[in-house]
Amino acid sequence: MEAQTTSKRVGGVVRGGRPPRGLAGRVEERILDAAAHVFLEHGFRGASVDEIAGVACAGKPTIYARFPGKQALFTAVVERLVRRNTNLEAISCSGASIEERLSALAAVVLTRVLTPETIGLIRVAVAEARRFPDLATSVSRMGRQRPTEALARVFGELAGSDDIGASPAFAPDRLPETARRFLDLVVLPMLMRALFGEDLAALRAEIGPHVSGSVAFFLAGCGCGNTPARELATPNAELPANREAVAG
Repeated sequence: MEAQTTSKRVGGVVRGGRPPRGLAGRVEERILDAAAHVFLEHGFRGASVDEIAGVACAGKPTIYARFPGKQALFTAVVERLVRRNTNLEAISCSGASIEERLSALAAVVLTRVLTPETIGLIRVAVAEARRFPDLATSVSRMGRQRPTEALARVFGELAGSDDIGASPAFAPDRLPETARRFLDLVVLPMLMRALFGEDLAALRAEIGPHVSGSVAFFLAGCGCGNTPARELATPNAELPANREAVAG
């Protein structure tokens, strides 16, 4: 019974004890919330376990019992964020056509990515890539592998209930590669703009037209789009001007 009490009064003094099993998860969430806050404010190098413990109102032994060090804490913070961002099971891809359903899915994914927390934590990992290459590699792998797996599962469900299942790109063994291509086309351009400092609110306002053009281009590439080629070229209309600027 003593092991399951959060505190024990001895001689009028309240002493801490091990939290009940039902509260253990809350303690860990509180630690990760505090760690995310400190990492975003001070970066990886400037963050300390002491400050994280203070923000979390938890002792350092409590933190080290769950996370062996600062790198493990940062990895856990990113892992939790990726898990939240890639929880696609609850998303209803509504729409009369596959293009509308994929557009709805892409809009949700981008809305989750274009947040201060996501962009900030990616920047922290990139800033430490030279000093902590394993950390940056781990973050990069999580940021690509898990979204790809989640999206491949959704694509598999859509392929089973839509004509796109006839496309070779949506064959079961091709789904991971198709999901990666989709993410590169839909997410990567907006993500790069956000990482280089463009206003997140302004980028989120562009999600609709960006998704519309990207999904149409994606489906055409998979052999199941109906959008005319001249319309598919519209999202890249600024490229000639950019090339001239580079050449100049």
